[in-house]
Amino acid sequence: MSITWNTRVETSSDVAPLRTITREAFGREYEVEFLDALRADPVAWIPGLSFVATTPNDEPIAYALLTRCHVDAVPVLSLGPVAVLPPYQNQGAGSAAVRAALTVARTREEPVAVVLGHADYYPRFGFRQATTFNIHHPQYDGPNLMALPLTHHPVPAGTLTYPVTG
Repeated sequence: MSITWNTRVETSSDVAPLRTITREAFGREYEVEFLDALRADPVAWIPGLSFVATTPNDEPIAYALLTRCHVDAVPVLSLGPVAVLPPYQNQGAGSAAVRAALTVARTREEPVAVVLGHADYYPRFGFRQATTFNIHHPQYDGPNLMALPLTHHPVPAGTLTYPVTG
């Protein structure tokens, strides 16, 4: 059975439910605190780039967040966290939120999105190992650091830095 999930931009009423989704999906507070730090950071946080997947009655059950980071001095996007309530995992809700976020990122003419995540999950969206593009991070180089060109703009090469470290 295939489910079509509703997706939309996060609203202020979603903040608490997204914290709950994060806590339940990851099973700890670390990622919740990281999410809070991203929201509070004026460099990282970009209004309109947090997307939720909802049930038919508009209950958030998954989300994907894009924030600002840099490759050398070039502003790029970072995908994550991406989280899904456990009862809804493996049903496409997280993928729907990721696709919605990436679709909007492409309209913003962002050059690339990076993600530090599961090497088996993110290639379905077109992500490839970041070192393929000469994007490096001093701590995270390897198969879990991936990049996705979003537009015709050249992909910047250099060192990846995050304004908020988690």
